[in-house]
Amino acid sequence: MTAPIETTGPAANAQPEAVLKGVESKQIEGRSLGRIAWTRFKRDKVAVAGGVIVVLLILIAALSRPIQSLLGLDPNAFNQDLIDPNTTLPKGGFGGMSWDHPLGVEPKFGRDIFARIIEGSWVSLVVAFGATVLSNAIGAVLGVVAGYYGGRVDTVISRMMDTFLAFPLLLFAIAISATLQGGAFGLEGLPLHISVLIFVIGFFNWPYMGRIVRGQTLALREREFVDASRGMGARGPYILFKELLPNLVGPIIVYSTLLIPTNIIFEASLSFLGVGIQPPQASWGGMLNQAVDFYQVDPQYMVVPGLAIFVTVLAFNLLGDGLRDALDPRSH
Repeated sequence: MTAPIETTGPAANAQPEAVLKGVESKQIEGRSLGRIAWTRFKRDKVAVAGGVIVVLLILIAALSRPIQSLLGLDPNAFNQDLIDPNTTLPKGGFGGMSWDHPLGVEPKFGRDIFARIIEGSWVSLVVAFGATVLSNAIGAVLGVVAGYYGGRVDTVISRMMDTFLAFPLLLFAIAISATLQGGAFGLEGLPLHISVLIFVIGFFNWPYMGRIVRGQTLALREREFVDASRGMGARGPYILFKELLPNLVGPIIVYSTLLIPTNIIFEASLSFLGVGIQPPQASWGGMLNQAVDFYQVDPQYMVVPGLAIFVTVLAFNLLGDGLRDALDPRSH
């Protein structure tokens, strides 16, 4: 016969060891998915460095005009006194670098390179962000519709994606940009050039986002929360925009950070070919175009805008890789 178990005394009030340790140290606290992702992101020092550079670039682009006014810079001011009339090259070494012109001046005209780099930053980022927003909006909506409804809807949208991906985008962008240089849609000059670049780059890049969103939607539409919404009588549009799209924010953000540098390079390429941003407006691609004639005798003029593009693209790529690892629960 076993002895009866005591139900009184100190043993009756004993608590599990884990509970006692939690009470003695600190209260156990739950964390949201956003907080977990932020903790994971902070551990990636390279991604954090990329994020800091991206924030600085955005601030410089947003405050380019106040910065130029504060420092007394004019990206279009000619400084012929700094140019050797015999060679049309900047006086002094390293492209005419000095305290007044820390990155030197451009050949022939003597315009300040530092001022033109700052002026060109907002153009590149406006085009890149605008094109990314346009392609994401089209791709996300059509991708989630194709993935959720399937059948003929999926077939039609998928064939549209294949058709757009088959376009020779660079040649098509050159043709459209060159055709609309004079004026169109009530716009002319810089607003027209920026609008055309945003439309061309964004409209023909949406299939990449559409394919990503479609693949994620095919997996999400079989989840329990979608079945529960259907069981409660929710219709397709509600499920698409209230249930599925909020769960696709992570992949959309990650792909956006990787698409922005691609759009920056695309805009610089079109400006380099002479069908993007037109002078006298400063642009990084346009500066590279003008530096082609001088790179052997004044490499400074080509190195500076090339480094600006390189650092910007690298920073966005590092940030995108870090966000992808932080938002993916399966990564280590």
